[in-house]
Amino acid sequence: MAFDHEVSMSFLVVCAIFASHVSAAVAQGTNTNETEAKIFLDTFNERAMEEYYKSISASWTYNTNITEYNQAKSVEASLEASAFSAEMRLEALKFNRTGFSFDTERQLNKLVYVGDAALGEQDLEELTNLLANMETRYSTGKPCKEDGTCYSLEPDLTRIMATSRDYAELYWAWDAWRAEVGAPARVDYARYVELKNMAAQANDQPDNGAYWRSWYEVDDLEDQVQDLYNTLSPLYTNLHAYVRRKLYDVYGPRFINLRGPIPAHVLGNMWAQSWLNLNDLCQPFPDKPSVDITPTLVEEGYTPLRMFEVSDEFFVSLGLIEMPQEFWDHSMIKKPTDGREVVCHASAWDFYNQVDFRIKQCTDITMDDFITIHHEMGHVEYYLQYEHQPVVYRRGANPGFHEAVGDVLALSVSTPQHLFDVNLLPEVVDDEEADLNFLMSMALDKIAFLPFGYLMDQWRWRVFDETTTEDMFNEEWWKLRLLYQGIIPPTNRTEEHFDPAAKYHIPADVPYIRYFISFVIQFQFHQALCDAAGHTGPLHKCDIYRSEEAGTLLSDMLKMGSSQPWPEAMEAITGVRIMDASALVNYFQPLIDYLEEKNAENGDEPGWDEMYYPDDPYTFGSGTILKPSIVALLFPLMYFFIQLF
Repeated sequence: MAFDHEVSMSFLVVCAIFASHVSAAVAQGTNTNETEAKIFLDTFNERAMEEYYKSISASWTYNTNITEYNQAKSVEASLEASAFSAEMRLEALKFNRTGFSFDTERQLNKLVYVGDAALGEQDLEELTNLLANMETRYSTGKPCKEDGTCYSLEPDLTRIMATSRDYAELYWAWDAWRAEVGAPARVDYARYVELKNMAAQANDQPDNGAYWRSWYEVDDLEDQVQDLYNTLSPLYTNLHAYVRRKLYDVYGPRFINLRGPIPAHVLGNMWAQSWLNLNDLCQPFPDKPSVDITPTLVEEGYTPLRMFEVSDEFFVSLGLIEMPQEFWDHSMIKKPTDGREVVCHASAWDFYNQVDFRIKQCTDITMDDFITIHHEMGHVEYYLQYEHQPVVYRRGANPGFHEAVGDVLALSVSTPQHLFDVNLLPEVVDDEEADLNFLMSMALDKIAFLPFGYLMDQWRWRVFDETTTEDMFNEEWWKLRLLYQGIIPPTNRTEEHFDPAAKYHIPADVPYIRYFISFVIQFQFHQALCDAAGHTGPLHKCDIYRSEEAGTLLSDMLKMGSSQPWPEAMEAITGVRIMDASALVNYFQPLIDYLEEKNAENGDEPGWDEMYYPDDPYTFGSGTILKPSIVALLFPLMYFFIQLF
């Protein structure tokens, strides 16, 4: 499953989830009348719903019909929204918030940081057009083979990566996509970095990475996420060693080194961020029934609409808000067949008018997309729950909360019992072996993602603070992917390439640490909701379906939006005020024990040496941006002697 979904509003620049305080340098207003401040905030709220609706509508039109005209109109509307945000910032700065109530001060503070809108008119227009160009390039990219056949990312290349076991075919898809959308974005991205840093400095932050981190309203976000990652890293390295052995069984010693990192293109996903498509190779007990419902969805004639209706029924069963008619009337839930180019990247949309909420998804009839639907519907449920809040509070408690809400519900939806209850599994086998099969499928999705979710913004934070300079963009990208993921590219990469831009969130200007955070806190939420539902037994067997008690606990938190700092929202649902990885570890503990046992049995040591990688999908070469280990240097020679005998 692709865990790369967000509240995506292309080219929209709004005064969003900014820090909850303003520095003394910008808080020198002279108006101390709180009544006047409240009147101003009411006026802002009414105007904001109109201004942002126009901008988001233009962005939706572009995303669902990519043309030069629609791109230009989207850019124009985005610039108008930015001008409005800048205007409101100046008005907010007229108030001296000393002595104001918490709520009034918090709303005004959120209006002071206006993101890219703080740039001058010319710079803002340049940045907005850069973003438009990068996303258009990404969304319309179609690499072609010599016979003239061209492949879109979704569904064409995605299906190849998910289903093929042909090393060369996977290599072509992987490399062709990066050649098509990666390297061409390099110049634009370098200028984008300059402009984003200028905007951050205009918002009282040293660089754009610091600005993004300020949204979490804590001073030590980097330390917090590092501590979480350190706790979870052993889970990943054990899974990595197990999967590496399974891939070795498929591709042999020519391509898989049992002590080395894994080539990035053989893990079932264009970015190696989810390994769920290797589930058939990795099942501990293949004779047990599979939890893959894709064949059933196809056999039963499921359509995208029917899959969305099943998801909606899940939310309603918890006593949550069902999708309004406008959602069904206006969402794009399958790829158009009328020739339009669209942005297929799945996303949920809040049009800020308290009525219009939509999803954009090129749905395929797979279990992967069935789960993705629940994730995106979770975003919309969040919108519906906090739509009564002032505009500045219509956000998740922090960005990770929004991503976690859909995923926490998907944890229930993924269970064999739930899939059986909705007639998508013929039976539920309740034993230890079946449990391990299920947990393996979840780990290939959840645990495999953790280092990728962590490193994406590690790379960008260092780019923004200039620790990583333009002449090191690709080198540093692959160093991080080796360090945290234990993967390497299937062929030599240089600074002529720009592989980060082959991932949507890089050219689309979408921060990513939210996903890592969400993968931790969703298990905290899951444990709390399961307790509310009266669940007993292992956490991985919990399904909160039809529990109004769990639904009420979740709803009470969702309604808060960002009206309180996120620890308040965390406490409201979990009873604690910190992000904690223990629930995730608890969920996967039976599989952790199994992986440690199997790796020891196979003589597979978790971790990886640095090594050379092939210059093409057939031969080992000598060029590399990584320092080789002695084992790696000897590996081709060892393979030669093996073949002799």
